[in-house]
Amino acid sequence: MAFENARRDLKEGLVLYNTDNNAGLRDAWKPIQGEWRCCGVMNHNDWYVALHENVVPDRCCQQVFPGCGRNASNAFWTRGCYEKVEEWLDDNKHLLGTIAMCVLVIQLLGMAFSMTLYQQIHRAGKKYEA
Repeated sequence: MAFENARRDLKEGLVLYNTDNNAGLRDAWKPIQGEWRCCGVMNHNDWYVALHENVVPDRCCQQVFPGCGRNASNAFWTRGCYEKVEEWLDDNKHLLGTIAMCVLVIQLLGMAFSMTLYQQIHRAGKKYEA
């Protein structure tokens, strides 16, 4: 269920790719598609639906040059980026878990130190009232 929602949301995000004030979205998709050699969410056809024409961003081309995404005879990456992200998360789950545990320990230590500091300040304050 969550995976399907993520796919749907990503496909809806493709529609906003060429709209005004979405440079961040374009800047996010470009390196993902270029470095991971993927195109669209599920495949390159997602771009056809999102952009309402048979074009893809140039980063979907296996041989990247300006305007290559407008020529249907060019070879595009056929694997979707969602699948590539799933693979990356699966390959790096131990690293991500370790990072999460480190953040948890730091948070717990911060809470313990702040509670200790609170107690010290609270005790020092009572001495002055007496």
